[in-house]
Amino acid sequence: MKNRREFLKTASAGAIAASVPSFLPAAAMPAMKAKQAPGFSLGIAGYTFVRLSIDRAIGIMKKAGVNNLSIKDFHLPYNSTKAQIDEIIGKFKNAGLNVYGVGVVYMTSKDFVDKAFDYARMAGANVMICAPNYDLLPYVNEKVKSVDFKLAIHNHGPDNPLYPNATDIWNHIKDLDPKIGICIDIGHTTRDGADPAKDILKYGSRIYDVHIKDVDKASREGKTVEMGRGIINIPSVIDALKKVKFTGSCSLEFEKDAEDPLPGVAESVGYWKGVLACR
Repeated sequence: MKNRREFLKTASAGAIAASVPSFLPAAAMPAMKAKQAPGFSLGIAGYTFVRLSIDRAIGIMKKAGVNNLSIKDFHLPYNSTKAQIDEIIGKFKNAGLNVYGVGVVYMTSKDFVDKAFDYARMAGANVMICAPNYDLLPYVNEKVKSVDFKLAIHNHGPDNPLYPNATDIWNHIKDLDPKIGICIDIGHTTRDGADPAKDILKYGSRIYDVHIKDVDKASREGKTVEMGRGIINIPSVIDALKKVKFTGSCSLEFEKDAEDPLPGVAESVGYWKGVLACR
């Protein structure tokens, strides 16, 4: 919980500085350097809403003040027609929300690769977060050349031998089309024994999406907790994203309290925004 204590200390210092009376001479006031807004945005990964209807998902996003969504197939089925996709995504648009991506999409055959690409195209996705079987990567590499969206392969930690970490993804994609990159999940990265900030710095040129969360253990047994209550050094993650000039979405994937994730989502979003404001 060191990162949470450090954040609270920094936030308190900022509050104290903000309370200094304005009648002090300008020369006595510390010079304030204007902060540059980060190039990345805040979003929510669709799995957060695995037990919820579209209407409840929209309600939570509105209450949490998050406008970007990577939608999952339980809300946008893979066999949807273009008209059905437009109708579903239209519900989010009408609420002032942006569906920027789809996934995670698992690809286990060439036929499904074709379906997945059509699905992402019809949805107007900027990025398809995915996990194609290793043997399908040459076919995926040819397919991606003819589309205008990127692919971000998702790491799933020690539970899944398919892309357990960013290094494994990098080793499989480094010689492929540059539109194929990484969706780094900082929780699974930590559970796999790696430092997400270091991986972001190492593979930043091919990171196209980020799943943010916190976990309670750096092991396979680690579980999602409210951001700031776990062991991930969130400030270092934000610093690394800024250093590599990441311009995609950092989407909260809150895998806890599936029946009512709003309190945890709100706390996690607030913590992320608070850390970001202090960097």
